[in-house]
Amino acid sequence: MSFMPDSDSEDELPPGWEEQATENGYVCYINKQTNVAQMTHPRTGRSKRMTTELPLGWEKRFEEGTQKTVFFNTLTNQTTHIDPRLAFALEEPPMNISQVRQRFDGSTNALQVLHGKDLHGRLAVITGANSGIGYETTRSLAFHGCDVIMACRSRSSTEDVIERIAKDRAVCRSRLRWMQLDLSSFKSVCNFVEELKRSVKHIDMLILNAGVFALPYTITEDGLETTFQVSHLSHFYITQQLDSLFDHNTRIVVLSSESHRFANLPADNLTAQHLSPPPEKYWSMMAYNNAKLCNVLFANKLAKLWKHRGISVFSVHPGNMVSTQIQRNWWFYRLLFALVRPFTKSLQQAAATSIYCATANELTGLTGLYFNNCYFCEPSKLSQNEKLQNQLWSISEDMVKLLREQQNDPLVY
Repeated sequence: MSFMPDSDSEDELPPGWEEQATENGYVCYINKQTNVAQMTHPRTGRSKRMTTELPLGWEKRFEEGTQKTVFFNTLTNQTTHIDPRLAFALEEPPMNISQVRQRFDGSTNALQVLHGKDLHGRLAVITGANSGIGYETTRSLAFHGCDVIMACRSRSSTEDVIERIAKDRAVCRSRLRWMQLDLSSFKSVCNFVEELKRSVKHIDMLILNAGVFALPYTITEDGLETTFQVSHLSHFYITQQLDSLFDHNTRIVVLSSESHRFANLPADNLTAQHLSPPPEKYWSMMAYNNAKLCNVLFANKLAKLWKHRGISVFSVHPGNMVSTQIQRNWWFYRLLFALVRPFTKSLQQAAATSIYCATANELTGLTGLYFNNCYFCEPSKLSQNEKLQNQLWSISEDMVKLLREQQNDPLVY
């Protein structure tokens, strides 16, 4: 593609170019200086389609004096030579990721990804939205008009965050709402799901952001290893239970990590003990790696199951050793993260890939992809193993079934 001058909008045509509508509903781009015509946008390289019918109230007429076609609005008596359908033209969705042009990279921040976007009327649900990457994701989306349900444990800390965001932009206060969610408690997860179903009719973005790292061996009130339940199983259940609130406009983003490449889950004969190990087989770093692998496996399997519904599911790596509160559980990691802080992404940069996957127009119709630095990245071979995906899904369903039985009958263990 030849050099194009800078523009605030990548969809803006370069000087000398104009759009014209074709009879078959495509947009054609004409260079008035060279008389060159092409079917792809000179800046983005993408084609656009539009409806073959004129918008309500418009008529197509032939002007005898100029011998040209004009368009007349019967409601406003407006006459124009520009086809009104052009205002409603939409980019053709890509057939595969190779057709998507890379617009951003590791240095891009979340607000740059959202530049020029209007998210009014859109609803995002974000777990772990009151700190770290989740906070920056929430803040950036709210700044652009998105309503956000902040699924977090603490009401007081979440309301403090809402006030902090509102100090930057007062209108955001009405766009943010706290909803109680403790991912280490199946009872809390069930209550969250039921409240959300009662409260909303549709979810545009589900961003499964929350996770834990470097925990000493602990089990939840449900008897499962905490890292696994918080980072995978609770999100697995939430996503399945909210399926009636999703449609072809929904994006599901699962935060994983490059650490998934160092997981040690077996490709054959996966068991519940591999996922939620006993204390003598527990190592905090490997528990984290395995949980992050579960995130990618889950996203890949879910993408296949819901592809026919047009729901897009992506897993993402936000960045290496980003300075959040995730390292708070052990002094060694607190020290390590502090030492590498000057060389890692800011929180705004770390939130960029999640927001890109949740909002980018060029990803419409795509699903089951893993992203790093705002672009597609090949995940580990193990994460693409269909047998392992199926085993994880089956075991997760069995675990959830048992938890539901315990929830209904406290004497069942």
